[in-house]
Amino acid sequence: MARILITGGTVFVSKALAEHFVRGGDDVTVVNRGSRPQVDGVRLVQCDRGELGDRLAGQSFDLVVDVNAYDRQDVVQLTDALAHTHVGTIVLISSSAVYPETNLQPFAEGVRLGENTVWGAYGLGKIEAERALLERAPHAYIVRPPYLYGPGNNVYREAFVFDCARRDRVFRLPGDGSMRLQFFHIRDLCQFVERIAQQQPEQHIFNVGNPQTVSVRDWVEMCYRAAGRDAAPCTSVTGVPQRLFFPFHDYGYELDVRGQQQVLPTTIPLEAGLHEAYDWYCAHGDEVTAKPYMEYIDRELA
Repeated sequence: MARILITGGTVFVSKALAEHFVRGGDDVTVVNRGSRPQVDGVRLVQCDRGELGDRLAGQSFDLVVDVNAYDRQDVVQLTDALAHTHVGTIVLISSSAVYPETNLQPFAEGVRLGENTVWGAYGLGKIEAERALLERAPHAYIVRPPYLYGPGNNVYREAFVFDCARRDRVFRLPGDGSMRLQFFHIRDLCQFVERIAQQQPEQHIFNVGNPQTVSVRDWVEMCYRAAGRDAAPCTSVTGVPQRLFFPFHDYGYELDVRGQQQVLPTTIPLEAGLHEAYDWYCAHGDEVTAKPYMEYIDRELA
């Protein structure tokens, strides 16, 4: 039994991690405000990370997973709270938003970090969080995922396409639908975090994601099939900012995940993962925050 500390623990990524380690028989502690239902079997430290103080003092954790650190201050607050705690491995869930879009692709872990004009302050905050952690805990691990998906995803991405499929709608593709997207199943992320804690690889900064990217058109087709439709009737939209009618920015990128593959050689196929995501959405649709893409389409693009 490992002793695990997770920041968050109630929404998508942090919740999935808490459930993963509880299922594995580990002793899981979560830090959150207590405003949402907790995963069965966890121990709750109910507070904001800035209010932790000495609540963790004298305790021991084999693994700390920081899911919701968005800037330097977040990392400083948590590491200060761990100052009098025995800690084995620390893993920070960062983001691919740390790479400027002007870098050569696929983005490798050792390249220059800097402002990405698509992600703006979010990416800059993640860069500062990474730097703060490595200053304070040089042997910590940094994980940089692309778009995460799967059961529990409360962001209206694949769920939007599922809704279009269930209503037999023609799908509005941005441009010709050739923009590339890269995904990583939430269960693969959980497995990867567990493996680096167990294996302690020499590499400490990892891109993660499916080795293959997929076009928007192919992704939409997979989502329609997951929802039980034989095909996705599509039409092209140009000259309109795509975030008004589509759940991803006009930005295609690819991560080099060869380092990840040394630790996690295989990942869940995207189509199989989308079927899992659809089944979850059918049972938990009220947990997803919908956006008014359809309303805009019907009003402006019909």
